[in-house]
Amino acid sequence: MELKFRVFGRIARPVAEVFEAVVNPDQLSQYFTTGGAQGRIEKGATVTWDFADFPGAFPVEVVDVIENSLIVLHWESNEGNGVMTEVTMRFTDCGGGVTLVEIGEAGWKENQAGLDASYDNCMGWSQMLCAMKMWVEHRIRMRDGFYK
Repeated sequence: MELKFRVFGRIARPVAEVFEAVVNPDQLSQYFTTGGAQGRIEKGATVTWDFADFPGAFPVEVVDVIENSLIVLHWESNEGNGVMTEVTMRFTDCGGGVTLVEIGEAGWKENQAGLDASYDNCMGWSQMLCAMKMWVEHRIRMRDGFYK
């Protein structure tokens, strides 16, 4: 059984604005990487993400980017042992200034550590979508203090 998941949510802003909120490190740092993000998400880049509530910056490899449509990332799984997972973000214009954001992740080992790590990331990406919605639509930093 392959360990993978997909989460999604709608954000009441145009695709270009929602996409920019992910690829721009200044934006991403406002609602997700609260310890800071370094580097713009561009194909072939390696950016750095840090979380204030889970300190320790780590690299994120940018595999592919299609503007206003797709982002594919590789990063090391929190299960350890050098396991890399693939994150796929899709942005779809729903009309009326609404964007559907889908985030999928796959690649964990099929064992208890992999299962636990996948559940943790599923929770994290779901929370990221909620925090992004609050930031992009209302400029509220929902993540502050969420995990402390």
